[in-house]
Amino acid sequence: MSHSQTTPLPNRATCPNFVLGPTVIVMVGLPARGKTYMAKKLARYLNWIGITTRVFNVGEYRRAATEEYRSHDFFRPDNQSAMEIRKQCAIRALDDMCDWLGDSGEVGVFDATNTTRERRSMIHDYVVEKHQYKLFFVESVCDVEEIIEANIKDVKVASPDYDGMDKQEAIHDFLHRVDHYRGSYEPLHEKFDREMSYIKIFNQGERFLVNRVQGHLQSRVVYYFMNIHVMPRTIYLTRHGESELNIKGRIGGDSNLSFRGRQYANSLATFVEKENIPNLKVWTSEMKRTVQTAAGIPAPKEKWKALNEIDAGICEEMTYEEIAEKFPKDFALRDQDKYNYRYPKGESYGDLVGRLEPVIMELERQTDVMVVCHQAVARCLLAYFTNKQGAELPYLKVPLHCIIKLEPVAYGCLVETISLDVDAVDTHRAKPQNVSPKRSRIDALQTVPMHE
Repeated sequence: MSHSQTTPLPNRATCPNFVLGPTVIVMVGLPARGKTYMAKKLARYLNWIGITTRVFNVGEYRRAATEEYRSHDFFRPDNQSAMEIRKQCAIRALDDMCDWLGDSGEVGVFDATNTTRERRSMIHDYVVEKHQYKLFFVESVCDVEEIIEANIKDVKVASPDYDGMDKQEAIHDFLHRVDHYRGSYEPLHEKFDREMSYIKIFNQGERFLVNRVQGHLQSRVVYYFMNIHVMPRTIYLTRHGESELNIKGRIGGDSNLSFRGRQYANSLATFVEKENIPNLKVWTSEMKRTVQTAAGIPAPKEKWKALNEIDAGICEEMTYEEIAEKFPKDFALRDQDKYNYRYPKGESYGDLVGRLEPVIMELERQTDVMVVCHQAVARCLLAYFTNKQGAELPYLKVPLHCIIKLEPVAYGCLVETISLDVDAVDTHRAKPQNVSPKRSRIDALQTVPMHE
């Protein structure tokens, strides 16, 4: 086996040469239009596909720079001292963001209202003219009162600005704050801003206006925003039932379910019937063990090749003991960097993330879905919804015979693990302490789970 086959790859398996220089994404819009929701969701997606991204929220800088919030008067356009504080906070956030991009970052998301052309011009001069970074605006426009009211009640009144304040009083104050911004609001305009690169999102995805998209990254950002929605939904994530190869401690392959695996399949079907989930869709991989697991579920089913387990290449259907014996260097290299290590003639976790991106996009368009998949696949999907990346992702625990219930909410995801009380082998292998290629066999196999 040649060295070129086994050397861990840089974190670019999903997006080679994807970011050709730092990029700044600037949110635009009145308060309570979902800007922070979109900023955080975008950052989570970009980090998941391997692009180092960070959100810089100007509101957090303002809260750190001023005394306890008193009222909406702070946002009055004629409050000159407050206006100066807000401007300085924006500049400080821009400074920090550009410093971070110049050091190790790739995409900075500047999260603020940025509702005037004067402010956006200042950002353009600072980002493009001074630092030569790329710039893209994302404006959220919403005039549906029900959406705005829900955002204020569910998110804004929980802001640190309103700690200890009566909820109705907080809502009243926040509405006045919005009015202060509305008077000076200058939306991105097809004529006045025709040289700018931007996307305008109307009523959280009802329609879109895209202008001068430049480069692959901006195209990906547009594609992402055109696929997400904010309607309530639940994703049920589960692995297949225990397989015959699981019992033997062999990875990969395409074996049938074990006796206990078939028991889990029956329990899973019963669970779905009791939950009575309207319009549930079930997605499986093309492998027998997921298809058999989902067979009894009373819902429409769809097979996805993209949901097949990570390809272990020449190590398919081997035990960890056999891999450590035959390919000790590979075994150590994978322990050193499990996310980027690619099995000879197989895949890395980075490759798998790239393969699963269409699945994520389709999940973002759906309502309630149950995904019956495999350990590495489930880890990647779970990492997307729970904002885990890199070294942490390949070690997420996704045990057999459990359902992970995911409910996306305003700034994150609620996670509930449901056990169906059917015994199964443990397939989780933690990272060993010694990852040197010169380690002993005992050290190499320290965390291998028990099997036949």
